[in-house]
Amino acid sequence: MHFLVTNDDGVTAPGLLALTQEIRKLGKVTVVAPDKNWSASGHVKTMNRPLRVKEVLLEDGSRAFASDGAPSDCVALPLLGLLGEKVDFVVSGINPNANLGHDVTYSGTVTAAMEGTISNIPSIAISLDAPEYHNGPLDYRAAAQVARVVAEKVIENRMPSNVLLNVNVPYLPFEEIKGFRVTRQGLRVYRDELVRREDPRGHPYYWIGGDAPLGVPEEGTDVGALSSGFVSITPISMDLTAYDCLKHFESWNIGK
Repeated sequence: MHFLVTNDDGVTAPGLLALTQEIRKLGKVTVVAPDKNWSASGHVKTMNRPLRVKEVLLEDGSRAFASDGAPSDCVALPLLGLLGEKVDFVVSGINPNANLGHDVTYSGTVTAAMEGTISNIPSIAISLDAPEYHNGPLDYRAAAQVARVVAEKVIENRMPSNVLLNVNVPYLPFEEIKGFRVTRQGLRVYRDELVRREDPRGHPYYWIGGDAPLGVPEEGTDVGALSSGFVSITPISMDLTAYDCLKHFESWNIGK
């Protein structure tokens, strides 16, 4: 089986290396990842400029490919023939922070997996719930093991079409993780602030700042599972239709 591994933190990110080394236990791995950090980039497809790809070496000496495109480009390129061979599975990560609730609409990690799902390739996104503003290197070993376990289950069972798995892992040693829970998206509470500053010429510029987001740890949600020490596995559908609202909007009799 041929795995494509990518991320949104860049080809030199330690989470990518940990994931690559663990997924190699399941089959052939090709890494195609951005040449820079694309965190919170959302689902981008580059259409108005050429994309460049160069060969690089990961820290363990293995070969990878770095692209100046977005995470979703790094999936689209191999699926469109960059590698000259078929890709069977897409694994995106390991993101250093959780992707919960509405985060999935911002996350380059998740939207890279979405790109695989659009092409009907089994795809999973892996994120680690590391402490915000953590100093020093992070330990990605447990999250990498979780990624391998989930990938094995996907291989054993049929992944429904149009669905990806968004996996979030508590920042614990693998032996201390309480288990795996299939969850729904929870409620993310954003605390963004607009920070206005001026450049040396007196022209204003802006940062979107503020404190790290919080979550409501409701039972059955991704937030709730993580807060209780469980791996959260959330099936994400590419069909965003609000089916329960169709009748409501039909009742408006728009245009009549």
